[in-house]
Amino acid sequence: MVSLWGSKNGDDQHTDGDSANDEDNSRQQPRQSRDADERTRLLPPRNDGYLDPDDPAVSPYNLFSVRAVRYVGILFLIISFLWWVLLLVSIFVSPPMMHSRGSGFFDFSFTTLTAGNLLIGLLFFSTPSRAMEWSSLIIAVLLLLDMIIVLAVQRLRSEEGWVGIASVIWATVMALYNVMSDRVVAWGKQEEEERLTGRKETRRTLREWCAVLTATVIMIVMIVITILLTATLILRSRDASLKPPGERYYVDGDKYKIHLACVGNITFDAHGKKTPTVLVEAGELPFEDTMDDWIYNSYRNGTIDRYCYYDRPGFAWSDNAPSPHSAGMTSDALSEALARAGEEGPWVLVSAGVGSIYSRIFSSRHVRDVHGLFLIDGLHEDLLHRIASPTRGFILWGRGIISPLGYDRLLGAIFKHRTREDRVYGKSAYQAGKFIKAKLQENLVAGSLTKNEVSQARNIQTPFTPLVVVSSGIEVRRDNEWERKQEDLTKITDNLISWDVVNRAPHRVWLTREGRTILEKRLGELVRAK
Repeated sequence: MVSLWGSKNGDDQHTDGDSANDEDNSRQQPRQSRDADERTRLLPPRNDGYLDPDDPAVSPYNLFSVRAVRYVGILFLIISFLWWVLLLVSIFVSPPMMHSRGSGFFDFSFTTLTAGNLLIGLLFFSTPSRAMEWSSLIIAVLLLLDMIIVLAVQRLRSEEGWVGIASVIWATVMALYNVMSDRVVAWGKQEEEERLTGRKETRRTLREWCAVLTATVIMIVMIVITILLTATLILRSRDASLKPPGERYYVDGDKYKIHLACVGNITFDAHGKKTPTVLVEAGELPFEDTMDDWIYNSYRNGTIDRYCYYDRPGFAWSDNAPSPHSAGMTSDALSEALARAGEEGPWVLVSAGVGSIYSRIFSSRHVRDVHGLFLIDGLHEDLLHRIASPTRGFILWGRGIISPLGYDRLLGAIFKHRTREDRVYGKSAYQAGKFIKAKLQENLVAGSLTKNEVSQARNIQTPFTPLVVVSSGIEVRRDNEWERKQEDLTKITDNLISWDVVNRAPHRVWLTREGRTILEKRLGELVRAK
């Protein structure tokens, strides 16, 4: 009996134990029956069922695919940053094979946008949201439109070159990658929540809501920036349809093009000698918007028979030159363009403001072909420090960096009815990235390379070249140093025909009637000088 009772008890205990084990096995069976794959947590699940939704173990980082996307994003960010640094350096010094015939600021802007886009995606990687996804998609579509514009418009394609094309394509691909990345994380988050907590989590913590709000605000700002970039590209494509007078010629080993145009016919005097052609060098702004009127009037009035003008690199229809770029390099580019166009001297060199530096260097390198020098309130080499100041250079660089946004050009086009002529060479030309880049190049070497070149030019300049100097009365009275330097300019040759100080004329002497009258009179005397 005892043994039977003991046996029965033992059997009962065994049965109870088996029942408990069966219950535990049945409870754990759904979790242990699944094969290990990328959805399996790095740590085994607890034995008491689903995890709490707030458990740190509930994370999309459990999935290898999500971690791989993050690592690839970091790699892309590093590549973008290195490219960004290279483009930043190329604004000041053009690396071999990386010269852009455009300003280079658009390449930099696209790469900055790319790096920012990737950085935001990584910072808020674990908190995907619909706002983030749709914002990234909008940016991707706009960048795709930018890529199409750059590739479709021949002038933009040639200005941006392979560097600009690569930058906009990379920006587009990275924007699409951000969209894909956000979707992968959202999928991984849902997968892990359903597997570990039994349901998709619809709540967000305060920290997550703050992250979503911050990311959304930043992405909206980036959308606005991308819209401005796209609108500016559309304006540039519109401006590219404006045909230049004259022709554009490759210079400097076919690295970029210079715009050159001539008006009038070649004439000869009574002795069969070729009449000098006036070669005009603009001042601080493009020739077409400043000096064209009075030069053309001089031609129409018969004071001169023929004149030629060109746009310095970055001005109007001319491409930007590689950096660094000095006044002497510009003079050599002009010489090459004239040779390609079949234009020959003798020349009467007419220049204004800072353009006088360029004309003097050109004259020293073509002493046999220069018939005369005409300086209109020209900049003296000892005053080059005024355009070479670091503060001015930093301001120009800052303006160049934001120039692709085109907010000033867009406002001018919308509210002030600025035309493509205004933007290419007129009232708004100074807002263009190409123009700003040219001024920045001028600033960077004005106190070094350019000053050395013009100082050498003064020593080389033949003393017999006829010279006319016309100065602004306003500038002379306002600045004693300017007056002394204007007087010194009258001594760069020993053959001074005249020095006129036009009483009420500003720096652009031709803006007053008296100034135009004196300029035309002196120009005629210089062309006929023996």
